[in-house]
Amino acid sequence: MKVDLLVAEIGSTTTIVNAFTGIREGRPRFLGQAAAATSIPQGDVTRGLVLARQRLAARLGRENLEAHEVFATSSAAGGLSMTVHGLVPEMTVRAAREAALGSGAVLRMVSSGKLRQHDLERVRAARPRIIMVAGGTDGGERETALFNFQKLAKAMPQTPFLYAGNADNDEEIRAVAEKHRIKVYVTENVYPSLDNLNIDPARHVIQAIFEEHIIEAPGMAHIHQAVTGPIMPTPGAVMAMAERMYPVLGDLVALDVGGATTDVHSVTEGNEALIDFRINPEPFAKRTVEGDLGVFVNRDHVIRAMTPVERERLPADYLERLRGIPEIPQGPEEEALILPLVRTCCREALDRHAGRMTELFTARGRRTVVRGRDLTAVHVLIATGGALTRLPGVTPLVMDLLQRAGSERLFPPPQVNVMMDKDYLMASCGVIARTYPEAAVQLMMDSLKK
Repeated sequence: MKVDLLVAEIGSTTTIVNAFTGIREGRPRFLGQAAAATSIPQGDVTRGLVLARQRLAARLGRENLEAHEVFATSSAAGGLSMTVHGLVPEMTVRAAREAALGSGAVLRMVSSGKLRQHDLERVRAARPRIIMVAGGTDGGERETALFNFQKLAKAMPQTPFLYAGNADNDEEIRAVAEKHRIKVYVTENVYPSLDNLNIDPARHVIQAIFEEHIIEAPGMAHIHQAVTGPIMPTPGAVMAMAERMYPVLGDLVALDVGGATTDVHSVTEGNEALIDFRINPEPFAKRTVEGDLGVFVNRDHVIRAMTPVERERLPADYLERLRGIPEIPQGPEEEALILPLVRTCCREALDRHAGRMTELFTARGRRTVVRGRDLTAVHVLIATGGALTRLPGVTPLVMDLLQRAGSERLFPPPQVNVMMDKDYLMASCGVIARTYPEAAVQLMMDSLKK
């Protein structure tokens, strides 16, 4: 059997393969899905990919499964790990951080100002896939970004660099890179002027670097032999699909609860009524990743994050029963034990992503301001990721959380339309959209269930 397209989602522990037909004819259809353990420990990720394809062929009643094209997303082998180094925490550092997270990165370190020796040791210990240097508005401060780039170039000569700072430094940055024989990518400044975030150019370059250098990650050397098309960081693919759905669905949030992390992606300009109250610029598309919130790897962290009321609702023997549940719960009893963890992940992740209405005391008196992300204009919440798409009772759980949110939190309104990514396709559609944007939107709409 030969299908139009296979998309592999290569996770840290599980590899999922999705099959599609009708992509090139304008009649896209999802055929099926299968999974296998990611084979990073065996030194070759393609072994798990082959096994997942064999299982999918069996599920479709075929002996083997061929495809005209194969795309992939990956968060295996540490995903897109980065360190980010800027000038001022609330300006260039924040802009660089938003660019990195929006591209799907896992941030191992973020620093501001000139790097000291112990900072360089931290970068070495983090072993990032990409090092990003920013700092200074265009025409503004130059010294810090140059200083940091020179120090990092000497400390990490084998690592690809991205420079997205003061454009006046571009030629000097290239000269330093040539002197030290390091690979550097130079793009537009992420913070070219005050209150102006310009993160999209950096995001696109980061994903291009990831695709080019992914073979250097442990176990990924043969990935290009198995994939014929683009390879994206899995969170970056979800973010790309959230942006792609904005013209269709309007202001939206995508909530992705996984075994190790919980990601929140929002695409919104915010409420027009609150624009004059903002004190910092926010990107149109924003991602936050909570590395301590996951229903399998980080269960202990999630339990500690529960409120006293949430803990009181747990069965007396909850912790003992929870220890015996595998990464993928089997049956209603195990699923019911996981739901309290899912609820806490959703609440905490939304709480950290959303902004606040607060009081600021100035020389002219007290002033009400908006700090952070305004989600009050959002009217669609997409639930994706393994935990949210495979467990029952998620929609009422999310609605209850929004009903109980305090008025100072800038959460989506309680009447938000919760849509389930029932086929678990959001990341796959994100990478499909690079080549077949209209097909990706159609497939995503088919997967969304109110």
